[in-house]
Amino acid sequence: MDEFKLWLEFEEVDPNNWQKDNDFCNIHVKMEDGRHYGINVWTYNFLTTALQSNKETRNNLNGLYLIPPDLFVEELTRDCIEKTISDLLKTGNLEEILNPSVISKNTD
Repeated sequence: MDEFKLWLEFEEVDPNNWQKDNDFCNIHVKMEDGRHYGINVWTYNFLTTALQSNKETRNNLNGLYLIPPDLFVEELTRDCIEKTISDLLKTGNLEEILNPSVISKNTD
């Protein structure tokens, strides 16, 4: 099993000001072998929030399109994200499974 460390934005930046079921954040995944991933994560509910915001602000042709995150999850909690990353790693490398904007960099 691949071992990894997680840095979660919602734990480090204003931890009391996040909506765990309707928000977005950045995470960093550092693998034992030196690979490092920066991943943009949204909750399922935040998709609706982002669409509505684009319509109100007239961004992205008044909400006609939306550039998605790298990963959707049910909630922004360490437990949910650890389980998700662990499950994804059982399938393969994150750069092969997730949105192509996720770039692996070996920091060794």
